[in-house]
Amino acid sequence: MTRIVDAAEEHFGRPVMKVTAPGGEGRSSFRLHFENMDVIATLRPNFRRTHLEAFVLERLRTYCDDVPECLGVVGEVMFQADVGRRRLNQEIVQHDAAKQMDLAAEAVATIFRFQSAARKTDLNKMMPHLGANQGWVNGLVDGIETLELYGSGVPKQFDRVAACERLTQPGRQFVKWDCRSGNAAIGRDEKMRWFDFEYSGMRHGAEDFAWLIGDEAWPISPEKMVDVIIEQFDPECGYEIADYLDYLSVYLTFHSTQRLKLILNEAQKRGWLSKERVRKYDDAGVHPEFAAQICDVGRYFSAQSKITAPLTQGFEAAKSSFQEILKEGRSLKSA
Repeated sequence: MTRIVDAAEEHFGRPVMKVTAPGGEGRSSFRLHFENMDVIATLRPNFRRTHLEAFVLERLRTYCDDVPECLGVVGEVMFQADVGRRRLNQEIVQHDAAKQMDLAAEAVATIFRFQSAARKTDLNKMMPHLGANQGWVNGLVDGIETLELYGSGVPKQFDRVAACERLTQPGRQFVKWDCRSGNAAIGRDEKMRWFDFEYSGMRHGAEDFAWLIGDEAWPISPEKMVDVIIEQFDPECGYEIADYLDYLSVYLTFHSTQRLKLILNEAQKRGWLSKERVRKYDDAGVHPEFAAQICDVGRYFSAQSKITAPLTQGFEAAKSSFQEILKEGRSLKSA
């Protein structure tokens, strides 16, 4: 903390009055309170990610206002504009259904906008390609083993090779990655902006929407989110919409199994958490209602593609299991 404060006071030429931790003490970013402004300071364990993030923000801000402004890097510390305290994951549950849909539409539109901005830069030449090796793809598909806990195993009709082939994608489009709703905020100007670009790179492009829809704490149904994506779709992204939605469905199927696996692992270690805590600290959705939600996402999207349709029944069974846990109040915490 002393390093961060010293770097900030040197960079901005004024004293830091107070430091708070918006994401909790264990996170890499802190809010620095000066006399007349707040700034976010980030000191990550891997300084290369900090510099990559600063580079990305500087490029994107040239063409869009949907990401924070980078205010400078001092050594391993990056300073960026404070985009607001109203995180999307907490804000959206404060409103009625109509306003929730407005927020969902804006979240999707901002992702398409910063991806469009990236196409006007040289990021495609500079950024790492994500999930570019077969081991990564295999690991993504291996998440279906989690569904075996709720059924009779992986159906014989499931074509693992076809699934891996569909998920193997060249890095054609900039992606932020980790577009969970806790990584967007609404500022005093009522503008929604995304932050935390440390894992960004190049891939298909639909993965950013998979992270949003596959956020187990996201309250909008998968059916409605598909409608939002169709309404906001950017035809300049390089894909026909039917192919885009097909890939999104296949990818989200396996993304859902990975999120479910994470929830189960955390529930066994910590027990179930309150929904309020999950949203406040942008934690994994370790609550049976959230577990049921991610199963519903997997159920819906697996049914949209012939490749993943054999997995739909497993998601349905898993969802029913978590609904029973919710009724009975059972814990999954290991003894």
